Amino acid sequence: MSDDGTGLAFRVSEAPSRDVGRGLIRLDPEDMKRLDLEIGDAVSIVGRRTTVARAMPAHAGMRRQSLVQMDGLLRLNAGASLDETVTLRRTTLARARSLTLSQVGSGGRPQDTRSLLRHLDGIPFVVGDRIRIGIAGGQMREFMVEACDPAGPVTAGPDAHVGFLDGTARSSAITYEDVGGLRNEVRRIREMIELPLKHPEVFHHLGIDPPKGVLLCGPPGTGKTLIARAVAQEANVHFIHLNGPEIIDKMYGASEAQLRRIFDEAQKQAPSIIFIDELDAIAPKREEMSGDRQVERRVVAQLLGLMDGLQSRGQVIVIAATNIPNAIDPALRRPGRFDREILVGVPDEDGRREILEIHTRGMPLAPDVDLFRLAFLTPGFVGADLASLCREAAMSALRRLVPDVNFENGRIPEEKLAALTVTADDFLVAQASVQPSALREIVTQVSHKRWRDVGGLTDVRRMLVEAVEWPIRHGDLFAAAGISPPKGILFYGAPGTGKTLLAKALAGESGANFIAVKGPQLLSMWAGESERGVREIFRKARQTAPCIVFFDEIDTLTPSRGGLGNAMTDRVVTQFLTEIDGIEDLRGVTVLAATNRLDQIDAALLRPGRFDLLVEFRAPDLETRRAILDVHARRMPLAETVDLEALAEATAGLVGADLEALCRHAGLAAIREIVAEATGDGPAPTLRVEPRHFDDAVRAMRRSAHGRDVQREDVAG
Repeated sequence: MSDDGTGLAFRVSEAPSRDVGRGLIRLDPEDMKRLDLEIGDAVSIVGRRTTVARAMPAHAGMRRQSLVQMDGLLRLNAGASLDETVTLRRTTLARARSLTLSQVGSGGRPQDTRSLLRHLDGIPFVVGDRIRIGIAGGQMREFMVEACDPAGPVTAGPDAHVGFLDGTARSSAITYEDVGGLRNEVRRIREMIELPLKHPEVFHHLGIDPPKGVLLCGPPGTGKTLIARAVAQEANVHFIHLNGPEIIDKMYGASEAQLRRIFDEAQKQAPSIIFIDELDAIAPKREEMSGDRQVERRVVAQLLGLMDGLQSRGQVIVIAATNIPNAIDPALRRPGRFDREILVGVPDEDGRREILEIHTRGMPLAPDVDLFRLAFLTPGFVGADLASLCREAAMSALRRLVPDVNFENGRIPEEKLAALTVTADDFLVAQASVQPSALREIVTQVSHKRWRDVGGLTDVRRMLVEAVEWPIRHGDLFAAAGISPPKGILFYGAPGTGKTLLAKALAGESGANFIAVKGPQLLSMWAGESERGVREIFRKARQTAPCIVFFDEIDTLTPSRGGLGNAMTDRVVTQFLTEIDGIEDLRGVTVLAATNRLDQIDAALLRPGRFDLLVEFRAPDLETRRAILDVHARRMPLAETVDLEALAEATAGLVGADLEALCRHAGLAAIREIVAEATGDGPAPTLRVEPRHFDDAVRAMRRSAHGRDVQREDVAG
């Protein structure tokens, strides 16, 4: 930190996500004392231009002297980038009597200036600054301050007059604070792009060529395009956005000429970034192209020449994005063209919370909304899914408001709009209509089961927590101990003993992504399709790690080889063996499987390293039956004379599914009596489940179990 007589110099750092658009900077408390600042005082920020903000103390874990935390909008207004230096000095604010704004980006002018002024309350600005306000759905609307009276640092008062100009077309600013859950990816791409563009002299001094290209790959909706836009905005360089299919032209040579024009423009405007979205559309593998695809062949050859030809392209960096990197011509995927490939993966729980914080900045959230809990309940959701979730939650809140509103002049009254909040129930409604993109092709809907929905099985639950939850939550301890977590766990036992239920509860409690696969659904009559389905399941699991893959009825998918089965099932077993314990590491993925026919499964699967733990599910004992009855009867209106302990003793030999059916049978018997006794005139009788209802249910279950035993004996005979 230095003092030039007019202020103190500070190095610029990122701001907390919740500060974005609020006109705040954060400083070490000691630095605030040096500047003679109190909390909320106005500060003039001088970079390549001058702007203004309010000073706040940095959070305890982020306090460092001579460091100022500024959001991307303030950095843009000050003309400063991350790690650059700005000068801070104390200043005073006046109340603006009038201001003139112009729209930035898409979206129309606000109809209600009172709402706009309410959002601007307390935010300082000067002429030429960009300001943001939040609207429903978590979206932000951006404006440029074209003029204000007085012209100095001001805040907008509630009675200020607001005017609007059409202005010139500008795009909204995308900053690093708008990218959530991708800190490592942003750091890697910054060091690949910002350093060569801002400080080329470092590479000349070291005698090396700067990187020329970065390939971003990952599932759709994870933020590849968003990262590219943020880097271009923060690096303050010329940005050219090119969608792959846009350059394909039916005229001979036109596609290649368009590519050359784009690179020529980038060279003239250098330093610049060319961003190619959907690279696989214009640069597929040439050896797989048929003779009628000569246009694509020539485009690939032209792109190769432009990226690494005889002529240097100067300070031009190419960023490309694709979700199928294996479809791209391999000549592009080498150093000198795309020097680094960065996987933009599915966010984990912390990443999802950061993304939710970004998309709920402008939302009036109710006190019952817990973003930590919401992040836990959304495994498999990528950034685009979470944005859609917030938008649907806002629409749910709006649908709740509309029936109670008497529209006046086509507008919602201000007092009704001010009282509108987005609640936790709105997010639950939205979650039912938004499906996770990363698992859309293979996921099945899993109910939100928890350990409390599982009766008994205490030892098995403890083992699953240690084998599955601990590696996810305490991976550093496993690394310190020098051991790896189990790869696979196999549940086996009689039908109805709770194998599938326990897998569902584990998925709900662990917070990991969950892929549920029914064994027979992967089998296909077409050669190679079943094996491809298995490969796709494990590819998705690696991509969305930490992930749990659950195979129900796995005996149909992996029967013993060499028997009377056909060659197709043998190939599926071989594919399964290589995926779970092959050359490619299955890191962050746990395989669960369930079967009631252990003897039918190929023996190669049942060794440590594949299915490390074999867990047998037996018929429940007395204590376990009592626990199961407690789970299924806890919401039933039981009579005081119902003795669940005696009922557990009377149901020896029944499994968990039988006990659930028993409670359902007793409840139906009670309902049947109520319906028979009800009359149209008198009050409805009180529903109570009596001991006699359970006695009838036990006898019915005994008859049913006896019938199944007889049927099994007939089949065996």
